[in-house]
Amino acid sequence: MELIVLLNALVTRLLFVLHSVIGVWRVTAAKKESKYWLLALLNLLLCLETGLTLKFKQGRGYKWFSPAIFLYLICTVPSLWLLEIHHGTQYCSKEPEAFQVNVSNQDFNQSRDSTHGNEGIIQTAKVIVNHLSTICETVWTLALHQTFLLLLVVGRWLLPIGVEITRDQLSQLLLMFVGTAADILEFASETLDIPEVRNNYTLVNAILAVWTWSMLQFPLDLAVQHIGCKPTTSTRRIPSLLLCRYSAELWNIGVSLFIQDGPFFIVRSILMGHFGIFNQMLVFFTAKNILVVTLQLYRLAVITLDFRATILQKSRKGEVTCCPCEPYEAHTHAAADQDNEMKEFVAFPQKKETQAPSKDQ
Repeated sequence: MELIVLLNALVTRLLFVLHSVIGVWRVTAAKKESKYWLLALLNLLLCLETGLTLKFKQGRGYKWFSPAIFLYLICTVPSLWLLEIHHGTQYCSKEPEAFQVNVSNQDFNQSRDSTHGNEGIIQTAKVIVNHLSTICETVWTLALHQTFLLLLVVGRWLLPIGVEITRDQLSQLLLMFVGTAADILEFASETLDIPEVRNNYTLVNAILAVWTWSMLQFPLDLAVQHIGCKPTTSTRRIPSLLLCRYSAELWNIGVSLFIQDGPFFIVRSILMGHFGIFNQMLVFFTAKNILVVTLQLYRLAVITLDFRATILQKSRKGEVTCCPCEPYEAHTHAAADQDNEMKEFVAFPQKKETQAPSKDQ
C-alpha cells in the first residue's frame, strides 16, 4: 500500500511538471524569446515540495491545504497569463483541416518507411513535434486552459489523501471541483473571446486577475471538512458557535460570494453597464451569477435563523451549549448531582453495570 501511495504522489507531480513545461514551451514559441524558459525554474518549488512530502508525510496529503496543487498553480498560471496577453498577435493558419491531416499522414508514412527501430521512433517524434508546432496558438492556449483545469481535478483525485479527510469527503470535493472548473473555464473563454474585451489591455488584465483569484480555491479542502472546536470559554460566543457547526457550509457560501460567482457577476456587470458590451451568452451567465448569489444569501439567512432558533430553544430549557457541533449536555443548578452521576455512568459504564446486579440481589 505504501508503494502505491508513493507512486501516486510521484506520478501526479510529474504530470504537473510536464504540463507546466509544455506551457513554458508554448510561451517561448509565441514570444520567440528563449528567456521565457526561466519560467520552468518554478518547477523546482514543486520538486522541493515533493521531497519534503515524501520525507515527512510518506507521500500523503495535509489537512485543509494541498501544497502540490498550490505550487502547480504558481508554475502554470504565469504561462497562461503570457499566452492570453500575447493572444492579439497570434497567427492562425487558414488552411483546411483535411489538408493538414493528409499532410500529417503522408509525413508519418514517409518517416516510418525510411527508418526502422529506434531511429524510426525518433524521426516519428520529430514529425509529431513539428506538426504540433504548426497548430494555431489560440488553439494551444485554449487546450492548455482545458487541460489545466482537468489536471487540477484529476490530480487532486490521484494525490494520496491524509488521515484527516475521508474518501466520501474527497468524492464530494471532486464533484464540486468539476462544476467549479467548468464555470471558471466558461468565464475565461467567454469573456476574453469578446473582440471589445480582447482589444482592451486593461480589461484583459482585470479578467485574468479575477480568473487567477478564482483558482485559489482548488488547493483548499475546507468545503468538505468541519472545523473541530473545543468546549472552551472562547467558543461560547455566537459567531464562534456558528462557525463551529456550519464551517463547511459557510466556506461554500464565502467561496461563491467572494471568490467565484460574486467577482464574475461584478466583471460581467461592468462589461455590460460601463462598456456597453452585450451578447446573448454574457446576459445569460450574468443572470446565472445573480441567481447563484441570491440563493447563497438565502442559504446564509436560513442557516443563521436555524442556528438562532436552536440557541433560543436550548436557553429556554436551561441548557448551556459549549459547542453545537458536539453533543448537548444539560447543566442546571437544581440537578447538579444528577448530572454528575450521569457523567460518571458515561465515563465508567462497566462499573455501573457490575453494581446494578448486586443491588437486586
